[in-house]
Amino acid sequence: MIQTQSTNRPTRRVRAGPFRLFAMLACVGLLAAACGTNAGSAAPAGSAAPAGSAAPGGSAAPGGSAGASGVAGSPAAATQAPAISPAASLAGSLTVWAMGNEGVKLKVLSDAFMAANPGVTVTVTPVDWGQAVAKLQTAIAGKQTPDVSQMGTDMMGQFAATGALEAVPANFEPGTFFESAWNTNIVNGTVYGVPWYVETRLLYYRTDIAAKAGVTAPPATWDDLTAMAKAMQATGGAKWGISLGTKNWQEYLPFLWSNGGAVMDGQGKFQLNSTQAVEALTYYASFFTAKLSPTSVPEGFDITPAFVAGTHAMFFSGPWHLGLIKEAGGPGFETKWAIAPMPKKVSSTSFLGGSNLVVYKNSPNKDLAWAFVQYLSDPKTQVAWYTDVTDLPAVQTAWTDPALAGDKNVAMFGEQLKSTMAQPAIATWSELGTALNSTLEKMTTGAMTPQAAADEMQAEAEKIGTGN
Repeated sequence: MIQTQSTNRPTRRVRAGPFRLFAMLACVGLLAAACGTNAGSAAPAGSAAPAGSAAPGGSAAPGGSAGASGVAGSPAAATQAPAISPAASLAGSLTVWAMGNEGVKLKVLSDAFMAANPGVTVTVTPVDWGQAVAKLQTAIAGKQTPDVSQMGTDMMGQFAATGALEAVPANFEPGTFFESAWNTNIVNGTVYGVPWYVETRLLYYRTDIAAKAGVTAPPATWDDLTAMAKAMQATGGAKWGISLGTKNWQEYLPFLWSNGGAVMDGQGKFQLNSTQAVEALTYYASFFTAKLSPTSVPEGFDITPAFVAGTHAMFFSGPWHLGLIKEAGGPGFETKWAIAPMPKKVSSTSFLGGSNLVVYKNSPNKDLAWAFVQYLSDPKTQVAWYTDVTDLPAVQTAWTDPALAGDKNVAMFGEQLKSTMAQPAIATWSELGTALNSTLEKMTTGAMTPQAAADEMQAEAEKIGTGN
């Protein structure tokens, strides 16, 4: 799977095969709505969530009411630009930058969009993730931005601070998307992007090793996870009961959120040494001090073959590992492993990653740019994109489609997405994330206590600031 600047995930092997015909047809129905004259009529397929779902976190979200981005409060009511009413016949040219494999595959959707709108030309430029930040910075400085670009969720604060992004028009309804995904686009109270695709993390575990260890159900709580890791190692025969990242903030923060903590409070003050944070760090460190998880990882280590070999019996990861394990395990291995939600403390809250779509102020055709973004937000387009590229839909109604609902493992990711949070949308997150990883490494290798680690994280965060 492609690195999205917010996922720390390996290169994905993309499914082959032709793109479904309804990807071509989806834009026709969407543009009929987008070209109406009533404000808000272009909202992608309404705002209803999949049956039985609720807004992720809701009023019981960790750290406050519907925090969903590591900040307490309710940012879902943030400011949007006035709704736009594009002309009945769309025309003009767009330049679109997209990263990694998404940049290569997006041409299929842009071709469909152009086929439905003969007066439109869309040019998609693939950009390597490793060069994306520098390329966007250069484009903004030279006022040579594309009309539309993909943006990793952890890049939003950094680029909103440049003043180069256009506020999202009110045609886009917040409730259409997973709440935590929508909130990654809110910077200083204004919505600057639209969720494109999402990902979250679940627990992968070896069911055969668990059975040998006498464990018959996945861990539902923190205590269960500790007990299971011990049993997998002591009785199941695994070298390591669980494999956790020694320096991975994306793996630590879900424990903070699940313990009712937050990275920042509703007033924008860091909370990295709160009581909840110290407890979460103490719990995280316990797996290393008990030698249930390795304190060092070889350069280039790949968890997939280690999981298949049974040396590493559990680990947290995203949906891309579904295919990687199936391929590495071969025939018959599907009965030896399963996935489970994030174990619960106060809540069961996992990490939210993925990518957003933004429109630039320098765009000479903003209405057309937003119409293209709206096309990519249509539930049918999102399902077709998942079928071809396996990126999970950010639009909630797309999850009712059999392509997702019919696969129990994929559907489990959809359920976890209802309880997710992301890093705060601050301009300095890249620097702060690096500092958090450095502190985590000191703690997981035994050079620092959890309390000292929490205090160092807080001090570093206050020194770095938000940049906003």
